Amino acid sequence: MTNPTTGLKITTPTDLEIVMTRDFQAPRQLVFDAWTNCEHLKRWWGPSTWSLPVCEIDFRVGGKWRFLMKKGEQGEEMGMEEMGMYGEYREIAAPGRLVSTENFDGEWFEPMGGGTVQTMVLEERDGVTTMTVTSAYKSKEARDGVLQFPMEEGAEESFQRLDALLAALAQ
Repeated sequence: MTNPTTGLKITTPTDLEIVMTRDFQAPRQLVFDAWTNCEHLKRWWGPSTWSLPVCEIDFRVGGKWRFLMKKGEQGEEMGMEEMGMYGEYREIAAPGRLVSTENFDGEWFEPMGGGTVQTMVLEERDGVTTMTVTSAYKSKEARDGVLQFPMEEGAEESFQRLDALLAALAQ
């Protein structure tokens, strides 16, 4: 599925993968920095009705990361007040590639089947960075469970916020 307005494309090339692809009007180093710096992440990560009060990053191979998002007064997504995520960096090749694990706190995200390995690749051409994020799951059932969530809407809202941040940082 491709969002014709923003160009967010979500595909399932294998029974174990979800791939998101999107272009950003910014150099890839800036996009990479926005994904790996808590100061930047707090300004764009998640839906606009949520905040990211906890952002901890030990940015090295083997280093851990943790995010805790909290619902704002207007937030109604998924019927929860907060959502915690965590993982470990497996590969860092700045500014073109980042591989990490991703897991969620609590039982609400059981369809994920024990987490995923995410590989982000950034390719730049003429000042436009194409981001490809591949999430690899442990089973088809886990992948399909994740597809039941409104991931396209949530991801696109976050990426629109990232667009605004990248434009501000580029000035």
